[in-house]
Amino acid sequence: MRGSANARSRMAPVAVRLIESPDFPGKREPCFAFSPPWASPLEERVEPAPESAPAPSDLPPESLLGLPVARARFDSTFTPDRFSIEGSVSSSGLARIFDDTKGTTRAQGAIRRDGVRPTAFDADYVSGRKKGRTAIRFAGDEVRSVVNTPEPKRNPATWVPVSAGHLKAALDPLSSALVVASRPDEVCSRTVRFFDGELRADLKLTPNGRPEGDRVTCNASFVPVAGYRKGRKQIDYLKNRSRITITFAPLADTGLYTPVDASVGTQIGTLRILATRIEAR
Repeated sequence: MRGSANARSRMAPVAVRLIESPDFPGKREPCFAFSPPWASPLEERVEPAPESAPAPSDLPPESLLGLPVARARFDSTFTPDRFSIEGSVSSSGLARIFDDTKGTTRAQGAIRRDGVRPTAFDADYVSGRKKGRTAIRFAGDEVRSVVNTPEPKRNPATWVPVSAGHLKAALDPLSSALVVASRPDEVCSRTVRFFDGELRADLKLTPNGRPEGDRVTCNASFVPVAGYRKGRKQIDYLKNRSRITITFAPLADTGLYTPVDASVGTQIGTLRILATRIEAR
């Protein structure tokens, strides 16, 4: 049976670094990194939580080639049938020299036996003098509306458009990091369908060995579906060459598992995202 919990963790369901877009010069866009599996232990403390208590989650810097590039904090509230996540992310370390970026993100929705079902997702960022916003609204297992500000320009000759069928049962970046499972060995054999307001992709999870205690590591394959430019090197690398692993751990007694360690192979090195602590109180 699920309980209410507050989860405080140094971990980000999604690692974000804003870079100059090769598709649309002058536009900043997220450098995709879905929190993959993590195989290193994290410091954890779990205590009983009052009903509908908020769950702060602090996350350590994401690192690239061993250097910190971002830091984030997430505050989440879980009840037996609802969730709410609010987070902030900012560039750190050497990354601030090249790109001083700050952003906030929010998601909320329902928790069902077969998975989470988001109702709303919002992301706002400021990168230098540029500002951007994405708002996604859901109805059931469908995406009801998407607003990107500013609206990106796309070349119809190379753009893979997103259809209503592509968005069926798709999750936003935060909700997609919540896995409903009763045991660790149930986590990995699934496909996560996510949509960030522009890119629609699948993350196919398969087991990477047996669970270790209450944690389990999955191999992940990135499969772009729509919402990207054909021939884009970053997407092609993630699909064909990137090695992605994600380690999941239970989020107190919520009946949910969430990433606590991940590594993503990129063209310039391995991006590591590590949760140092998860607290339920």
